[in-house]
Amino acid sequence: MERVRAIMDALRTHDSVSVAELAAEHGVSEMTIRRDLDALARQGMVLRVRGGALSLLPGGEEPPFGVRERESVEAKRRIGEETAALIADGESVVLDGGTTALEVARALSGRRVTVLPLALQPVLMLAAAPRVRLVLPGGEVRKGELTVLGPLAETSLGALRFDTAVLGCRGLSARHGLTAHDLAEVAVKRAAIGAARRVIAVCDSGKFARTAFGAVCPAGRLDVVVTDTGIPPEERDALLAAGVRVKETA
Repeated sequence: MERVRAIMDALRTHDSVSVAELAAEHGVSEMTIRRDLDALARQGMVLRVRGGALSLLPGGEEPPFGVRERESVEAKRRIGEETAALIADGESVVLDGGTTALEVARALSGRRVTVLPLALQPVLMLAAAPRVRLVLPGGEVRKGELTVLGPLAETSLGALRFDTAVLGCRGLSARHGLTAHDLAEVAVKRAAIGAARRVIAVCDSGKFARTAFGAVCPAGRLDVVVTDTGIPPEERDALLAAGVRVKETA
C-alpha cells in the first residue's frame, strides 16, 4: 500500500510521525492512520506513542516481509509470470527468498521443474505442487524473512548445479550492481550465482532507486533482469550496454 510506504519513508527521515499530520497529508481519517500504525507496530516496525509513533527500523534496513508483500502486488505477479516463462520444463532452479521471488514460485507451481528454494514461503507453496521436484537446502532460518542462511546453506548450493538462479534484491543499478541488506543473505546469493548457469534478477522498478549495504554481484554478472515498465530509461540502457537482457512486464 502506497500510504504505508510513505509512512515508513517519513519514519526513516524524521524518526517519529504524528497521526494528525499524516491524516492531513494523505487525506484520510485519523482512525485510518491509527490502524496503519497499529499494523506497523504488530510487525515490529514502530513503537506506538500518544498521538503518533516512533520508528524502530534503523535507516537503511529493509521493511518486514509482511509489509513488502503488500507493495506493488500486480507488478510482482506479472514479473513472476514473465520469469516463469523464461524457465523451460525440466530445468533446475535455485529460487531466492523475498516477495517477488515468491510470485515466481507461484507461477512455477504447475510446471515440471526442480526447485531449491532459499526461503520457507516458497517451500510451503510448492510442497503440494504435483509436478515440482522440491529440494531443500540446509541452513539457519532468519526470523521474519524465513530465508535460509549460513555455511550449511552455502555448502548445499556448492554441491549442486542449476540451470537458473532467480534472485531478488533490495537494490539494483548498473553502477552498484545487485545489493542486499543482510550480509549472511549476500553470501548465500553469491553461492547461488556460483552454482547456476544463468542468473535472473527479479525486482519491481522501485529497486532501481535504492542501493543496499551488501554487494552481491556486478550488474554484468546477471544474464536477465525482469522488472516492470517503470524502470528508469538510463538504467535500462546501462544494463543493456553491460550485456544484460532486460524484460519489462506490461
